[in-house]
Amino acid sequence: MTGQALPIGPGAFVAIGGPSGVGKDTLIRYARERLSHDPRFRFVRRTITRPPGDATEDHLSVDEDEFSRLASQGAFALSWTAHGLSYGLSIEIDGLIGEGRVVIANVSRTVLPELQQRYRRVVAVAITADPEEVQARLLERGREDAVAIRQRATRVVTSSSDGWIELRNSGPVAEAGEALVEILMAAV
Repeated sequence: MTGQALPIGPGAFVAIGGPSGVGKDTLIRYARERLSHDPRFRFVRRTITRPPGDATEDHLSVDEDEFSRLASQGAFALSWTAHGLSYGLSIEIDGLIGEGRVVIANVSRTVLPELQQRYRRVVAVAITADPEEVQARLLERGREDAVAIRQRATRVVTSSSDGWIELRNSGPVAEAGEALVEILMAAV
């Protein structure tokens, strides 16, 4: 724990979620570049038990033992498991949100309740895309077999009625990217 009273504010946590292949990392990269000179925004790098060398996302790669050690030392504000991997977000985000900054991270949709308990202001953005586009992106990425790709491409997405704002990413990157920038600006 950070020593700060929960929920932490006055800043905001912007959770980016959605199935693999919808373009979350692409849109986050777009928004990071557009807002790179604005100190109000901090794009968070995840710690993942994924082997190094995956160029789809800028992350800190650790093995399970190192992840467990970091978690036991309180290094993470939030951690979860999905698809056989462990993910963590640095405890430093608590301080950033406490200072009034907007923190942006790619998270599992299952952690929304925990985020809402921990932070005073949470904006949840569900990235969606046409199943055919998702399948093509996953094939290009090459991390899953054909069966897993078909399953991921047809996964049901969370709707705004579940507390998530839907952001469709099936056109030009700049179109959805600018929509994400607008959501982030509104979170300030």
